[in-house]
Amino acid sequence: MEGSVISLRNLEIAFGAKKVLQGVNLEVKKGETLAVIGPSGTGKSTILKVLTGLLEPSGGSVFIEGQDVSHLTEEEWNEIRKHVGMVFQYSALFDFLDVGENVAFGLRQHFKLPEEEVRKKVDDLLQDVGMPDAKSLYPVELSGGMKKRVSLARALAFGPRIVLYDEPTAGLDPIRTMNISRLIRETQKKHKVTSILVTHDMESVYVAADRVALLNDGKIAAIGTPEEFKTSEDPLIRGFITGEEIKGATEAFR
Repeated sequence: MEGSVISLRNLEIAFGAKKVLQGVNLEVKKGETLAVIGPSGTGKSTILKVLTGLLEPSGGSVFIEGQDVSHLTEEEWNEIRKHVGMVFQYSALFDFLDVGENVAFGLRQHFKLPEEEVRKKVDDLLQDVGMPDAKSLYPVELSGGMKKRVSLARALAFGPRIVLYDEPTAGLDPIRTMNISRLIRETQKKHKVTSILVTHDMESVYVAADRVALLNDGKIAAIGTPEEFKTSEDPLIRGFITGEEIKGATEAFR
């Protein structure tokens, strides 16, 4: 699709006889945040693994910024990863590095920059995520919400054009969930990134996403705006949003 930054075309992922993704078609437009929701075990995080080169498609094609990345070498993927930031479910910070060094990790790994420039980038990003005084702290000293913010700063450090979020509000209380959701929206606006947000949290979807895709039984079952999902009478959508057993919903929702 014209204007798409990420394009999945009949994407299939199978582990032996088990088919996780069964012909997923999805387009993510430039500058938008697309939320992918659905029951546990339906392959949401699997899509992120495909988009970071950790899994190779069993079938179909994957395009990132117009390039077919379905069967790249590890060296070729390393070039793609320079433009893709990842925010992990449990932050994945390095316990032995302080906050500043965690944020700077990708910069030091992929780019040869003057130390003064690295320090300035780190300071600016920590300011952006509301943690300007945390540079010398270690992960053990941070709350769950603070770790998520540092993880986002690290993902943005090398100026990615795409940011992928894997359950970024998991384990957070409602207030911190809203703070992270607003931060995702602010990041989209300030840094002009294209994002996929994998989440179970519909309140986060309503704040952070431009569109929503419901994944069920290995396929995209529905796609639309957050408002369309909120008012939908589709039994699959209602079953996921309300958590209720609804007549007409598939086994995954019961």
